[in-house]
Amino acid sequence: MKTRISIFLLCPLLFLIPFTKSYAQDDLSVLSTWKYYSNQPGYLYKYLSENAFEKLEQRKTAVQKINTKQDWIKRQAFVRNQLKKSFTNFQQNSPLNPVITGTIQRDGMTVEKLYYESLPHYFVSAALFMPTERRGKLPVILFCSGHTPLGFRSPVYQHMILNYVKKGFAVFAFDPIGQGERIQYFDSDGKSKLSPTKEHSYPGTQVFVAGMSPAYYFVQDGIRAIDYLTTRPEIDSNRIGITGRSGGGTQTTYLAAMDERIKAAAPECYVTTFDKLLRTMGPQDAEQNLISYISNGLDLADFLQVRAPKPTLMVTTTRDIFSIEGAREVYEETKAVFKAFGKADYFSMVEDDDGHASTLKNREATYAFFQKHLNNPGNNQDEKTVPFTEEQLNATPNGNVFSSLNSETLFSINKKYSQKRVVEKAATLLNDKTLVSSITKATGYTPSKNFKEIIFSGRFQRKGYTIEKYLIKSKDDYMLPVLWLKPLQKKTGAKAVLYLNESGKSEAVASGSAAEQLVLAGHDVILPDLSGAGELSKTYMESGDAIIEGVPLNLWYTGLLVDKSLVAVRMEELDCLLNFIQTKTENKVPVSAVATGTLTSDLAHYATLYSQKIDKIILANPLVSYQSIINEINYVTRFIPSTVAGAIASYDLPDLYHNLAQKHPLMLISPVNASNEKCSEEALRKNFNLKNSALPNWIALNDSNSTQQLIEFITKH
Repeated sequence: MKTRISIFLLCPLLFLIPFTKSYAQDDLSVLSTWKYYSNQPGYLYKYLSENAFEKLEQRKTAVQKINTKQDWIKRQAFVRNQLKKSFTNFQQNSPLNPVITGTIQRDGMTVEKLYYESLPHYFVSAALFMPTERRGKLPVILFCSGHTPLGFRSPVYQHMILNYVKKGFAVFAFDPIGQGERIQYFDSDGKSKLSPTKEHSYPGTQVFVAGMSPAYYFVQDGIRAIDYLTTRPEIDSNRIGITGRSGGGTQTTYLAAMDERIKAAAPECYVTTFDKLLRTMGPQDAEQNLISYISNGLDLADFLQVRAPKPTLMVTTTRDIFSIEGAREVYEETKAVFKAFGKADYFSMVEDDDGHASTLKNREATYAFFQKHLNNPGNNQDEKTVPFTEEQLNATPNGNVFSSLNSETLFSINKKYSQKRVVEKAATLLNDKTLVSSITKATGYTPSKNFKEIIFSGRFQRKGYTIEKYLIKSKDDYMLPVLWLKPLQKKTGAKAVLYLNESGKSEAVASGSAAEQLVLAGHDVILPDLSGAGELSKTYMESGDAIIEGVPLNLWYTGLLVDKSLVAVRMEELDCLLNFIQTKTENKVPVSAVATGTLTSDLAHYATLYSQKIDKIILANPLVSYQSIINEINYVTRFIPSTVAGAIASYDLPDLYHNLAQKHPLMLISPVNASNEKCSEEALRKNFNLKNSALPNWIALNDSNSTQQLIEFITKH
């Protein structure tokens, strides 16, 4: 039987903006009293990391039991299978359509400037450097650039490239997406508005939302680069090497594991252990993270071990941002693999005392490594070079493949990919059972234990009601700060209202606010700070390559590595809060729930799983759909922590809203798209797949009425 639902119109600003009069003398913080719990804002990252450490320890134990070559071969088969889950299938059947746009002759070398199509109409700018004089086919180095706006044109990277050419190697250098001639985001003056790491993380996060790891596209570009090299008569396809530093070290590590044609690999200033990475700077930009990677039983060392016994050199520095201690652990574990294959001399590590840089010692060791293993002997001394200018090496007329060639971007190509997933979802039957199962699987939610620890932290009086402060244990020593507003006079039909304010509990209790009017109307109002809000808004992740618009996307990435979404964490917090409310209320008072902004997604997920625990739901300014994040080129990153990566393959937020409306009095007030703009009726019909039919009566577009309607909704329905 469907619940009858009424429409109410409400101004969402009443939820979010404090009124003029305030209670400045009231201290609404809870954690400040309890010094022992002063680290609570950082607990979320610690919780996710501990989850990772447990899985990494299980992997380590499994690896330590391996002794024989046959056992390592089995391990390699397992790793390859797991890597396929992270990268899916690479596309090598579309035409490369390479175009050489210019040639430079200088200093005994030839440089061909070109571009090719990694995917249909997805252009990659590149350059092929070759010694002019050569005997027979050339060994080639695939050079991967680190995070610089110039890509391989950086004088630092050119110095290494030109040294290889002087030593008789061909070098193929290509621009990663978001760098060189593939910068995607510009301001009104035509200047790049994002750093290279953010050029990766901003659209890369949308790729995660669609259910794919953005690393796929980085590796796809490299695989197609090798495809191109195999067509060149000057290149010896049996002597392919690969190297790169920092972000280039990431690409080198991935590509060497994923493409069998690479004979020798020398990743520089990247390889460490996830254990040490999580304990130092944490996950970095988007392509350096793979969905479920740690949950799949893998660590970074597996990228090296899966390619054994092919020649591999780890290039490291002692003060690198990627922990040298972790690098040493990788070396010790991985050398056992090569030894088991009878090729101990094919794996080595060079280490110098420096920061995140290519040192003279390390460069010369790398030259010597490739000279040996690509059969190109010679002098490995580092030589002086004169770099080309950026303009000289550009393959396109204006130095950008998007404006010159109207290339697909990472945003546009991901949008097309997501549309296929939506079509696949539409073909599946989504009922109560499958929706609950899909939510549980996609979020990583596990029901929380019913923790009994409740710490009362003081009370103060306001006119007509009191405010009590609590700490509620969520998990381990993780405490949630809570305010409980209690009316001095209970009224018939009074409710307990769980109120989730995205800006935090303290901002929700200003004079005249919706929360205050609810309590003055006789309802108990429980205001917690969930992870990411209020007193729990800050995390350990206050710096890094993926902090965009002040939002720690790298915290969200941590959850992706271990299959624990931040939505799941907040759902588990809601478990504890509902238990707390039932413990403290008499006669099991029905609980209604209100959420604003980003927290509406968390509440919608929880209420879908536990419809019996909540009797009424109000969502103010909810995100209309996860698909909207993928569709909006300039999305607002604050929506991401309440987004479930890959969920759109099985459900989206409109599916939750429709499901809730069948079971509860429900009100959605002014849904917004991912650019935080109010949705029009047309946009809502499109997101809710309604075509030309009327909107459901539980969606309120007109937001001109007062908070009184909220009170009536809570009280009368």
